[in-house]
Amino acid sequence: MSTEVRADTLMEAALAPLDSTRSAGLVIVFSLFIAACAQFAIQIGPVPITGQTFAVLLTGALLGSRLGAAAVIAYLIEGALGLPFFAAGGAGIVRFFGPTGGYLVAFPAAAFITGAFAEHGWDKRYVTAVAAMAIGSTVIFLGGWAWYSVLTNTPPVAAFKLAVLPFLPGDVIKIALAAAVLPTGWALLKK
Repeated sequence: MSTEVRADTLMEAALAPLDSTRSAGLVIVFSLFIAACAQFAIQIGPVPITGQTFAVLLTGALLGSRLGAAAVIAYLIEGALGLPFFAAGGAGIVRFFGPTGGYLVAFPAAAFITGAFAEHGWDKRYVTAVAAMAIGSTVIFLGGWAWYSVLTNTPPVAAFKLAVLPFLPGDVIKIALAAAVLPTGWALLKK
């Protein structure tokens, strides 16, 4: 009978044992990581291109479902409380009621889902890491698309053209980069 503890995520393996103090520290650090990535924003209309999705998906994959979602929720609370953590230094609860609100609300679910896939080994191979992150990204897009359509009273097809389509090429790049971190990290840990 083995007493070895199995690490489900890259951060669990790298920082084992992952106790409550380290877990809380990771939640805070990754909430700040998401905030930093949100500052990379290119305004292309009512919804900017940002580094948030990259950070949210990577956070979920690195921390796992629960800690990843907790880090994203911490990020959202920090921004809602007035810290300039949202895209391009935005802050306040009012952001949840604007054109980007649906994306923000979908972030925790995307991190949770991506993290759950990582906990089942999808982060160990590039192709499956890309798939996990693409599924998480789809959750973000669905939330953003639905909210934008409702908020602006725009028909779904027109809302898709404004709130999803312009972001797909950049998202492919962000997913490719974020997914590359995972198998590389596992390979480095094995050495």
